[in-house]
Amino acid sequence: MKPLAIVLAFFVIGFGMKSARAIDVGDKAPGFEATDDQGNPWKSSDHVGKGVLVVYFYPADLTGGCTKQACGFRDDMKELTAKGVEVVGVSGDSVSNHQLFKKVKNLNFTLLADEKGTIAKAFGVPTRAGGVFKFKTSDGETHALKRGVSAARWTFVIDKEGKIVQKTKVSDPAGDAKAVAAAVDGLKK
Repeated sequence: MKPLAIVLAFFVIGFGMKSARAIDVGDKAPGFEATDDQGNPWKSSDHVGKGVLVVYFYPADLTGGCTKQACGFRDDMKELTAKGVEVVGVSGDSVSNHQLFKKVKNLNFTLLADEKGTIAKAFGVPTRAGGVFKFKTSDGETHALKRGVSAARWTFVIDKEGKIVQKTKVSDPAGDAKAVAAAVDGLKK
């Protein structure tokens, strides 16, 4: 085994992360189905080809970095939509968690429930075990949020032909929407 492979294997095993073969820029995006934040079926085949599709994976609803990332997309949604971009967020959270997240943060895009990590696995995004977490709303109500898995933070930009044109391990959640907008601008050149 090569030294880098050993380090990566140790990292994945050491942090309890599981992933499949990673997909790369230029690869065809995997097809997938999920349940959206309204409890309805969502199929990628109904969305790929209609514009640019952004699929971003994040660890957990209503947590610091994930909230900054989601609010960045929310705040830039008008600009992204004008560029022909559809954004979907994917996490191991349940549909009810997504409903609360959208309500509390006024999110204006679709969130998909990937409680078993099936979609993350299809994209090669590492996951680890989820759990139950408590969240208190501003009115003092406490909610138990059930999460099947926690996915690593990755963003994929899929062009109209269904190919991955950008793959990013996100280190700046708040700036992810701006990075996506810049990538989409680069597609037109």
